[in-house]
Amino acid sequence: MEKLPNLTIEALFEHSVVLYKTNPCLGWVDGDLFDYGSFGDQVRTLRELLRAGGVSPGDRVALLSENMPNWGIAYFAVTTMGAVAVPILPEFHPDAVRHILRHAECTALFVSERLYPKVEEFERETLQLMLLMDDLHTIPPDTPKDRLRRALQASGKEFGRLREAAEAAARKLRREPDDEIKPDDLACIIYTSGTTGNSKGVMLTHRNLVFDMESAAEIVPVYQNDRFLSILPMSHTYECTLGFLLPLRWGASIRYLRKPPTAAVLVPAMAEIKPTVILSVPLVIEKIYKMRVQPKFQANALMRTLYGIPAVRRVLNRIAGKKLMETFGGQLRFFGVGGAALSAETERFLIEANFPYAIGYGLTETAPLVAGGTPFHTKLGAVGPVFPGMAMRVDLPDPKTGEGELQVKGDNVMQGYYKAPEITREVFTGDGWFRTGDLGFIDEDGYVHIRGRLKTMLLGPAGENIYPEEIEQILNEQPFVLESLVFQEENKLVARVYLDYDKLDERFGTRNLPESEMRRKVEDQLKQLQRAVNGKVSSFARLNRIIEQTEPFEKTPTMKIKRYLYVHQ
Repeated sequence: MEKLPNLTIEALFEHSVVLYKTNPCLGWVDGDLFDYGSFGDQVRTLRELLRAGGVSPGDRVALLSENMPNWGIAYFAVTTMGAVAVPILPEFHPDAVRHILRHAECTALFVSERLYPKVEEFERETLQLMLLMDDLHTIPPDTPKDRLRRALQASGKEFGRLREAAEAAARKLRREPDDEIKPDDLACIIYTSGTTGNSKGVMLTHRNLVFDMESAAEIVPVYQNDRFLSILPMSHTYECTLGFLLPLRWGASIRYLRKPPTAAVLVPAMAEIKPTVILSVPLVIEKIYKMRVQPKFQANALMRTLYGIPAVRRVLNRIAGKKLMETFGGQLRFFGVGGAALSAETERFLIEANFPYAIGYGLTETAPLVAGGTPFHTKLGAVGPVFPGMAMRVDLPDPKTGEGELQVKGDNVMQGYYKAPEITREVFTGDGWFRTGDLGFIDEDGYVHIRGRLKTMLLGPAGENIYPEEIEQILNEQPFVLESLVFQEENKLVARVYLDYDKLDERFGTRNLPESEMRRKVEDQLKQLQRAVNGKVSSFARLNRIIEQTEPFEKTPTMKIKRYLYVHQ
């Protein structure tokens, strides 16, 4: 495998725009792709526009936008000029967005038209430059949303002259040796939105990101004819490193959706471009399984009986798998799953269906991937081996189970948390290992198994370890359950459950029942659910009570429930 001259995003950029100059690069699902040569020209021009606008190496530049080709152009323009990208997740509350802009002391901001209201009233303070991500035009100060388009048109001529000058500068520019970007220079600060509610700025260097991407390519190679379909936020390190930097490193193309990736949007998009690679979170494939596959096997008593016979189930799953592949466009060779645990029931189906999935494990702090498998070499309930060049150990393993906190070392591990030296010190051991906060073990084949978060682990009546995530998986496999959350209340296990009301209505016609009768049906289902789950867990992990959650749980961008909102500490 050919190596880059330096582990920097700049080296990646110069390598790809020259070697793959005529390859298709980025574009919308329903639009044309521009090639790598055009991508390079646009990045260089924007880089000069940023310089002209007062942005210097080391300055922080925020990116607040939905996925689009211009996001990638902006990201490369920032990082290849030596500035620091600050991607902001689109789902962040306006208060969180403003906090990040202040905390990172951002000099410039790229913002999409749809998300502009989140910063419309922001006192610019350190901001010297604001650009509209949709067309990369500068936004005049104090422009209200309803006058945004008019203001951009008014400043169009000025912008045109500025762009012409930038293009000329980009053609003449020769970087001085002292300006060269080094692998350990800061590339981005990513503010996490964790399940504990504490948002921290993770500092990732060029080395962190490029090393992680190169290690991933050693496990799952990427080819020039690969077609990536992007469905996760580019502002999350999972999608940015593996769904953006990785394909661009190897000359592949990436398509973006103009709308959120619902089934109604995804299915025609996949039929149109026939993707070869998709990166996803478990919720996407779990929903597809529960909504499109499982109901066919639960249609009647005979089918349920047949599906309960392992040999028959495997045959039925293989048939369903072929149809699922057709839904994905028929040419999918890699479906990556990360960000949270995949339910055992869904994973068993994927294995028996011969679906080309693999599971990865990592954190924002590890840029992100640490371990992962390859399609058709997966193991039920496991993640996969640790990636090349990285090391993992289990701290203080339990003598019986081998479980302990997973700790990581490698060039992919972050520099630290921005402006938070004390918190940074807490997450590193004295001998330099990063504490992941995840509990798990490594089996005899080198596969990593994740049991749960150290902070969420509960103790049973005799000191037994209880992992809420494992009970939640069993709950979520039940017919009428969409989501669940398990916690401890007065030393007893309790679950909050969000039910599938459409399925309940199909089975019992609840919409036509009086309120009192409907409540009785729901209570009956919760009791049956409690009995079903308690029959599948150890005696110390049985649920004492199940509470109905009447609204979907609020989640992080990787679709993990924000536990702190629902569990009283």
